[in-house]
Amino acid sequence: MSTYFFGDTAALTGRTLRHVTRSMDTIITTAVMPIAMMLMFVYVFGGAIETGGVRYVDYMLPGILLITIASGISYTAFRLFTDMKSGMFQRFQSMPIARSGVLWAHTLTSLVANTISLVIVVGVALLMGFRSGAGLPAWLAVAGILLLFTVALTWIAVIAGLSAGSVEGASAFSYPLIFLPFVSSAFVPTETMPGPVGWFAEHQPVTSIVDTIRDLFAGRPVGDDIWIALAWCAGILVVAYVLAMATYRRKTA
Repeated sequence: MSTYFFGDTAALTGRTLRHVTRSMDTIITTAVMPIAMMLMFVYVFGGAIETGGVRYVDYMLPGILLITIASGISYTAFRLFTDMKSGMFQRFQSMPIARSGVLWAHTLTSLVANTISLVIVVGVALLMGFRSGAGLPAWLAVAGILLLFTVALTWIAVIAGLSAGSVEGASAFSYPLIFLPFVSSAFVPTETMPGPVGWFAEHQPVTSIVDTIRDLFAGRPVGDDIWIALAWCAGILVVAYVLAMATYRRKTA
């Protein structure tokens, strides 16, 4: 790793951020789909779903936030794929810069872009009646979990962007990640699901993350869920990072 890793990464992040700011429609598009889902679930299906007296917009917002992230990272894969096909990576290879700085630049850009999308979605939720009894520490904990989840999924996007054979393939990997919250506690209690589906929903990563964020928003004790959520996020991050770096070395060898 170059001794100038941080400076190289900052310069490369500035480059990718400029691409995002010149095309703000990507951030808006990322936020539009989760907002449309939120409107549909709250105003169409919400009255038919029993959530134990909790307002449905409060109940389902954590799941919508995770869908926002899963939707947003597809643009990271797209930008990486574009850089690969344009020869940009080969150009960087000929320069005295930290090799991993290129990938970290895309990761940090994803973090910034998804944070903006999440703020937009929370703003719309507040207009729809979302209210939280959480104090500042709980809000900071929610932010930390969402940022960690974003970084973890972004490294999955890095693998897709480096490995894809087409633009469509670079983005399509995010579809299963967008779908995953639907088979969790994000929109309906898992105990209402059929046996095998309910078991899967109860034990997959999204449920522990959603339940933790929901409890934090409500000002309730989070119990062991927060440690399970953090373990899932950290585990996904480590595995995805190792695989992404291996893929990068293979592609640029």
